[in-house]
Amino acid sequence: MRVREAADVRSGPVLAVVAVVQFMVSLDLSVVNVGLPRIAAGLGFGEVGLTWVIHAYALTFGGLLLLGGKAADRYGRRPVLLLGLGLFAVSSLLGGFAQEPGQLVAARAAQGVGAAALAPAALALLTATFPAGRARVRAFGVWSATNAAGGALGVLIGGLLTQYAGWRWVMFVNVPMAAGALALAWRGVAPGPPPARGGRPDVAGAVLATAGMTLLVFGVVRTDRHPWTSPVTLVTLAVAAALLAAFVGVERTTAREPLVRLGLFANRSVAGANAYNLLVGAAMASTFYFVSLYLQRVLGNGPALTGAEFLPFALGVVAGSVLAVRLGYRLAPRTLLAGGGALTAAGFAWFGLISPDGAFLTDVLGPSIVASVGFGLCLGPVVSTATAGVAPHETGTASGLLNSSRQIGASLGLAALGTAAHERTGRAATPAALTDGYALGLTLGAVLLAAAVLVALVVLPRTGAPPRAAAARN
Repeated sequence: MRVREAADVRSGPVLAVVAVVQFMVSLDLSVVNVGLPRIAAGLGFGEVGLTWVIHAYALTFGGLLLLGGKAADRYGRRPVLLLGLGLFAVSSLLGGFAQEPGQLVAARAAQGVGAAALAPAALALLTATFPAGRARVRAFGVWSATNAAGGALGVLIGGLLTQYAGWRWVMFVNVPMAAGALALAWRGVAPGPPPARGGRPDVAGAVLATAGMTLLVFGVVRTDRHPWTSPVTLVTLAVAAALLAAFVGVERTTAREPLVRLGLFANRSVAGANAYNLLVGAAMASTFYFVSLYLQRVLGNGPALTGAEFLPFALGVVAGSVLAVRLGYRLAPRTLLAGGGALTAAGFAWFGLISPDGAFLTDVLGPSIVASVGFGLCLGPVVSTATAGVAPHETGTASGLLNSSRQIGASLGLAALGTAAHERTGRAATPAALTDGYALGLTLGAVLLAAAVLVALVVLPRTGAPPRAAAARN
């Protein structure tokens, strides 16, 4: 009994830290978007320059995730987590005090660096603290609820802060959360055993992977200015592909400690969960984008009201995450991923029926509830699956891979579906034309989710629910 109580004492602060970290990172991905018009007016951004408030974060976060995960494995999860939290807090504070565009863009880039360190470190810490049984199901349920709540509530919080406190508070809001998580991690997270370091780190592989990932994200997010078939985009993506191919070649032949051991992808759980996560990330990023634009540009709602109308989505994800915990004691993660993905796809298909003369209650509320509950069912199981059977010294790498697949999926999905929606809308920015484009984008999101369900059924291995014996011990 005392052993179990001691374990609870150790695991409680870890779960609290990871929950705050994930909420903060997810919040930051969406809280800034609503405030972009006020940021442009306040700092004098041009139309092109304003996009870098988003791109600077996406580039450093997406490009450095693999490196952040490897650093957590090599130098320890706790120190990398503390470093990431400190950098995230300081850069958020500096961004809130920015006086010109360049200062805010630099602060957003630094935020991305901090997030790329702390996100995989926190997830690896969670995986190591809750290795199996009911406790693991419950812990990943908490993680998934805070992850989803941060993303969905970010729109609401961003709208309220922008309208009533000023745009600077979409940056300042991160400071108390990061400081609180830093204090809790410092006191409540044990240093852990010294990480087992292999040979010399693979510097060439790290440079190639980071450069390739960064260029890939850069090429994709810039398709709003340079179409997919433009020379700029084609050259950028070709160079990114060449760098990533060179990275794979280096990892196969290097005598040093590789950034990512390629044998990790032979684990069907790791490969399938990352493919699933990429497709779901692509669909979900487009949902927030299209629904937000539909509410504001077609239905004519303001930023605060638009944020409030995302609240049912946030609550639905939390409800789905709680349901995933209960079902996770009885059903295999593969089953939850397939069922949750199918439910989310049904919600997206329903979203595809929006009309230009619609309303929130008739066109948005119903599909929001269906899609959000399905999404909540997916979140915890996909993380648990992606780290299943991974050696303890590679949990940071596996966590970095999962975060990378989500970030790349979000960038690719938003760019590709946004392009398709723009082509459908055409030059006529009438409510009917806009709605037609948004509906197409949401319907394509349903197709991506159907593909994710297929991945879950075909690629992921068949496993059972947590054994009763393991459940009882935890």
